[in-house]
Amino acid sequence: MDRSQKEKAVEDFKNIFNEAEAVIVTHYEGINADSINEFRSKTRSSEVTFKVTKNRLIKIALEGTPYKNISELFSGPTAITFSKDVVAAAKVTTNFAKENDNLVVIGGALKDKVLDLDGIKNLASLPSLSEIQAKIIGLISAPARQIASVLATPAKQLITVTKAYDGVKEVPSKEEVVTSDGEVDNK
Repeated sequence: MDRSQKEKAVEDFKNIFNEAEAVIVTHYEGINADSINEFRSKTRSSEVTFKVTKNRLIKIALEGTPYKNISELFSGPTAITFSKDVVAAAKVTTNFAKENDNLVVIGGALKDKVLDLDGIKNLASLPSLSEIQAKIIGLISAPARQIASVLATPAKQLITVTKAYDGVKEVPSKEEVVTSDGEVDNK
């Protein structure tokens, strides 16, 4: 990597750190290429990005960003996952780390708030932004569904009564007697 490529990489990482809502730092020693490709595929489907890092370049890129407090996490073979959804990066990374012992979550941050492993696990247990939005929409639309149901109930009952009435045969009056052969005999 020549100097211009390194400067470009630092600038790219600086942009990542300025835009990301969450950054998770991992060690990936001993993980094979197929596993990394599988993890990248899972991250892409969750709108999370996974990047293998050069520690020296990352430490330079961290300066002047909200994530400057995590620079001590970058030693050894490190990689980062990041996302604009606070929960998604933590969720995808911890789930994959459970399946693959060679990917180890060592920490991360939400902007300037540094998180240890327990903090990352707690973050991963929260519902994602899309799950929260779906719940809110469900809560907002529930009263409307209930009102529609209440308003429709009398109409349904009226239809049921009308259908039941149509199905009833006329009952003979007291003066009329039904004979054994089903004929009505007026007295």
